[in-house]
Amino acid sequence: MQQANNRQGEAVQVAALEREALQAGARGDAQRANRLWQSILAQAPDHPRALRSLSHAAFQAGDRAQARILLERLVAVDGRDVQQWLNLAVVCLAMGDDTGEEAAIRGALTVDAYDLVALLMRSRLYIRQGKRQAAAAACAAVAAVAPPLQSLAPDLQPAVREALAWHEAYSREFGSYLDDFLAPHLKALDGENLGRFRDSLDVMVGRKRRYDSQPAMFHYQGLAPVSFFERADFPWLDAFEAATGAIRDEFLAVMGSSEGFSPYINYGDDQPLAQWAELNRSPSWNAFRLIDNGEPVAGNAGRCPRTMAVLGGAPQPDQPGRTPSAMFSVLKPRTKIPPHTGVSNVRLVTHLPLIVPADCGFRVGNDTRLWEEGKAWVFDDTIEHEAWNNSEQMRVVLIFDIWHPGLSQAERAMVTAMSAGINAFTQTAGGFQL
Repeated sequence: MQQANNRQGEAVQVAALEREALQAGARGDAQRANRLWQSILAQAPDHPRALRSLSHAAFQAGDRAQARILLERLVAVDGRDVQQWLNLAVVCLAMGDDTGEEAAIRGALTVDAYDLVALLMRSRLYIRQGKRQAAAAACAAVAAVAPPLQSLAPDLQPAVREALAWHEAYSREFGSYLDDFLAPHLKALDGENLGRFRDSLDVMVGRKRRYDSQPAMFHYQGLAPVSFFERADFPWLDAFEAATGAIRDEFLAVMGSSEGFSPYINYGDDQPLAQWAELNRSPSWNAFRLIDNGEPVAGNAGRCPRTMAVLGGAPQPDQPGRTPSAMFSVLKPRTKIPPHTGVSNVRLVTHLPLIVPADCGFRVGNDTRLWEEGKAWVFDDTIEHEAWNNSEQMRVVLIFDIWHPGLSQAERAMVTAMSAGINAFTQTAGGFQL
């Protein structure tokens, strides 16, 4: 009983001293605060706040050895706060003890593996030591964790910028080395289709980004994200390319009357526009819809019989009230379509360029291409893509969707049935705009 009372009394006394020390520190009376913290340590040698405060005072006074002793005791008795370990790492850095600094940084990252300051300290340590592979991994961790530079505290921005620049330079050197190393191997395989290997190598060394399928609604598992598909895999496109002149003539005829065109983007005022604010309800990107939400558009389709006949030869998707879709897409001069993704990877999108002035382009993922009149391509619109017309003339493309060729007939039938089920449940139909 007596021992318990003694311990309780000591605790009360320590608490009182701690309040006094904090008050003295708040008044700026560092000397009294330090004497009080020392009194606390005399009674409670493992008191975390006293250890931290006295270590700070010792470091400020230039007594790095004492600061380290106190901090090592602090992390031994507590160690749950990242800042305790970071303070110890700073002291070890000041003492030129790389081993101690590395151990303290490891302790900080054991508490929080995503702490940006600890990751920055580790990257700087390895760069300083010349440990290039370890530094590359450490800088990559900084790149993965760091938010955009402008959102960081100003004192952190230079260190983050340094880590990112070092990693970028390392990646360039790594990529150049592998290019030289692999050159004879690629030469030995000249003529083989190694596009996927080259793309994968470019992503690994940072020359390209990794783009995945990101559909807004339905993602079909197991379909590889391919930006542009091989033209040879779609022999039925021959008929479209052969009919380019006739299809263009039908477009020019409807263009002459200006009837049936509508803005490609048409959101209500109550909907979030995100990147579409500039193009919403704008004639800068117009469409003449031939097939919309699975049905021919009355008044439009009949004016383009040759185009509709050719479209009948495409493997159009069957999703009631949603697909197929087909239209003439008109991009006015000096207009840019921002990066975006489509709704489902069960379908692909086809472009048949009809009118293409100079300085127009199209990007899907890492791949940028220029349209050529009469040369069709197929791409996955659930991969981020964008388009631009920097010329002074309009750009016109026939756009339509098709089934993804990776789907079996049975899978297509189930997607069709699923779409009907969605419509029945929601009592709606529509929403798969190209």
